[in-house]
Amino acid sequence: MNDFYKDVLTGAVFVTGLIGFISGEFIISSTLFATAAITSNVNLNRKRGNAGHLSCK
Repeated sequence: MNDFYKDVLTGAVFVTGLIGFISGEFIISSTLFATAAITSNVNLNRKRGNAGHLSCK
């Protein structure tokens, strides 16, 4: 998958979590928000690693 599709998928999970939160499904929406946050951070860290930034390793 390229980065655009990963970003679209993360956005779709976030919007689905938002709709779930509005409708009262708090456990499901919390899980979807956590999934969106984790995938967003993983994708961001991979983009930074591919860009040649220094790491703390």
